Amino acid sequence: MCCCSCIDTGSVGVIQKFGEYQGLQDPGCMCINWCVTSVQQVSLAVQQVSCHSDCKTKDNVTVTVVTAIQYRIQKDMVKVAIFDVASPTEQIKAEVDSVLRSTLPGMTLDESYEAKEKMVGEILESVKGAMGKYGYEILNVLITDVRPERSVMDAMNEINASRRQREAAFERGEAEKMLKIKASEADAEAKRLAGVGMANMRAAMAQGFQDSMRFMKESGMSEHEAMHMMIMTQYLDTLKEFSGSHGSIIVPHGPSAIKDLESQIREGFLSAAPQQKMGGLFG
Repeated sequence: MCCCSCIDTGSVGVIQKFGEYQGLQDPGCMCINWCVTSVQQVSLAVQQVSCHSDCKTKDNVTVTVVTAIQYRIQKDMVKVAIFDVASPTEQIKAEVDSVLRSTLPGMTLDESYEAKEKMVGEILESVKGAMGKYGYEILNVLITDVRPERSVMDAMNEINASRRQREAAFERGEAEKMLKIKASEADAEAKRLAGVGMANMRAAMAQGFQDSMRFMKESGMSEHEAMHMMIMTQYLDTLKEFSGSHGSIIVPHGPSAIKDLESQIREGFLSAAPQQKMGGLFG
């Protein structure tokens, strides 16, 4: 009437005789009288229970909080754990629901994401106090997910997407603004340098004309002859430049037009001279 009872490593056997608790069997084999004695194997390994708690936040958003509770049975309290608690996992879930449903209503949805550590501490303290006296050691509590309703998640994603698009548009605008400012500054600097170059060129030309006039006067030429020679030379240089850069040109006048140009310049000088004299008299 005897048989062997085998208990795996990491577990203990709860021995009952006619239904009365007799003690524990360590891992290994033991002979028992199966007619009057029974052995129930109880695991001492770490186990995990997942809790899904539906709660409502301060801003009226319904969320599902997924919590993982890691626990194990204490060897010296196996009798209490087995015979005093009928459904330990349901009791653990009830404790978790109680803590979350008293904590989350005081937080907004955004605050609930940031307060995971606070909620973990409160759940761990509450479940430890409730299950420790029954031989269940609570090792760790993990909040693995805070899941709002699908419509709320979609709205949050749209808000985040809109904010990021707005920030991107602002950055693009700032970049375009900076490019336009730099382009305007470059254009202004180019025009300033072009003006400086033009002024220097004209000053050099005026100095060259002055030196040429002085040299020609010293060589015995009159002012009239020097002026005629300079204008004719400038006229020929202009024709040369046009002929080098174009296939063909049409000149609407002949070389005799140089006299007209010369006479116009001379008249300008003569009309300016009396005005300077009159200004000197009245001054």
